[in-house]
Amino acid sequence: MSVLFEVKDRVARVTINRPERMNALDASAEDAIEAIWREIESRDDISCVVLTGAGEKAFSAGADLKGGSGKSGIDYWAHARPSGFGGIAFRRSLDVPVIARVQGYALGGGFEMVLGCDIVIASDNAKFGLPEARVGRMPLDGGMILLQRKIPFNQAMGVMLSGRHFSAEDMARFGIVNEVTTRDGLDEAVERWVADLLACSPLSLKAIKQTVNRTGHLTPAEAQALRTPALVRALQSEDAEEGVLAFQEKRAPVWRGR
Repeated sequence: MSVLFEVKDRVARVTINRPERMNALDASAEDAIEAIWREIESRDDISCVVLTGAGEKAFSAGADLKGGSGKSGIDYWAHARPSGFGGIAFRRSLDVPVIARVQGYALGGGFEMVLGCDIVIASDNAKFGLPEARVGRMPLDGGMILLQRKIPFNQAMGVMLSGRHFSAEDMARFGIVNEVTTRDGLDEAVERWVADLLACSPLSLKAIKQTVNRTGHLTPAEAQALRTPALVRALQSEDAEEGVLAFQEKRAPVWRGR
């Protein structure tokens, strides 16, 4: 299968499984991962997602230019990708936190997928970049839109206009990567973040992400006044009462997601 998907103990793990293609996505893989995001959106038994690529060489090298699609640049651009590359670059309907586990290359669309994640943990061998201009293309599916909104303008333009590869340390300095670790310590670091997310109410996590996603364009007063569905649900939930009670009783809360 081009994309692997499993759910265990409220953690979904999505793995791009094309290591022979540096985990680049062809049309079939894009369809598969889009279907996975839609399934995650429909379920209530998932508290967080870990997105990664199979093997050690790449998180994802983006679009599979050797996949034989034969599409011109204008044809590629005309093809609708309302959620950006990999269905995640600027998806706003996914309220579950997504952790990017990055090893090796995260280039082009691969980097755009990273930009769509909420938390990024990278191995010290990771390389990030938007090299599209070097092959006569552009970062159409999230790069040009997202990067300038996430980091200072000159740094964003330096990434896009140079086509250079940037290290995990560079991206941590830019504010894209949350933690840099050794290759041997990558899984341990990811699991620490997973444990932190699982310690939180799943309804609170959804409410936070949904509110952030839906209020970025609003003034602070407008954002404060917005009553998102996930926020209302979380405030009225049993988990809201359980969290306070567990704090008072000095014990770990037992989240029920309701």
